[in-house]
Amino acid sequence: MKLRGVGWFDLARRWFCGPLKVQRKMAIDVNDKTPLKTARTTQAGSPTEPAPRQAPAPAPSAPAPRAAAWASVGLGSLQRCVGVLTDIDDTLTCEGSIQAEALVALHQLQRASVPVMAITGRPLGWSLPFAKAWPVDAIVAENGAVMLKRFANPSLGRHADAAADVQVSYSQDEATRARHAAKLCEVAQRIVTEVAGAKLAQDSAGRATDIAIDHSEFAQLGDGAIRRVVALMQQAGMTATVSSIHINGWFGTHSKWTGAQWAVAECTGRQLVDEVAHWLYVGDSTNDQVMFQRLPMSVGVANLMRFADALHAWPAYITQGERGHGFAQVASALLAARTTPR
Repeated sequence: MKLRGVGWFDLARRWFCGPLKVQRKMAIDVNDKTPLKTARTTQAGSPTEPAPRQAPAPAPSAPAPRAAAWASVGLGSLQRCVGVLTDIDDTLTCEGSIQAEALVALHQLQRASVPVMAITGRPLGWSLPFAKAWPVDAIVAENGAVMLKRFANPSLGRHADAAADVQVSYSQDEATRARHAAKLCEVAQRIVTEVAGAKLAQDSAGRATDIAIDHSEFAQLGDGAIRRVVALMQQAGMTATVSSIHINGWFGTHSKWTGAQWAVAECTGRQLVDEVAHWLYVGDSTNDQVMFQRLPMSVGVANLMRFADALHAWPAYITQGERGHGFAQVASALLAARTTPR
């Protein structure tokens, strides 16, 4: 499949090329001035071996979760659920690969005709192979800017793996993306020049609509430098967010929330904003808070607790299992509820 609309990125290719490698997970709340904890993870598709692990610093007084145990979810809430939205990194994956139980759960949801859409801050290029390989209806990449909608040859059945292909769409038109291209390069150049140690993320070759500064993958930026990068992005008129390993900046008002609305409408014809109580979202980190605060049926997998001191918006529930195991617990309960008489 030939991707269209990503040519502007060639303007900065000399900055943005490089393999995907080991990553260290770190959550920074840009509205919180206190130091935050770190943990480690590895990027999906990494061709390298993980670096030696370091014991995480102990949390002196981690707050108790302000979320109910997933096991306490009501049957009625599950039976009202019509679809699943999910993060990817450390929600479906662990140490760089989708966990077996998460992949099984995705296939089970597909067989039950439950629509599933993944919403991620990862790049278009990074997301493409997963959109083709996994049984999901779509992946919305780059924080709501790009949608990869999966489809299949109807003669081989819905989402037949052998026939799956991907249609790429953008939330901004081509003229807008082209107008932003030079400004993205200018801001990136200013950041790497003015902030000591700042480097562009090495997955940036696949980015179509934003820039990403590495703070924990290869470069190690302290809290002050991270906030300085965010400030420079915001001064340039960009939306800025801090994810597990990158600081992302883009021009526009799109987000995981707008991307979720877009995907639901395109894939199902439904309006998410009108039925927030009927969709379930699963996430693992601080950058999922925009979804936690909008969906009553929001779920954090257990490893979300590593960022408890940074959360200002909690999910309604938290699973016992971490990562893909936690996602599988969510899917299992949802599927069981669909076969229980009302």
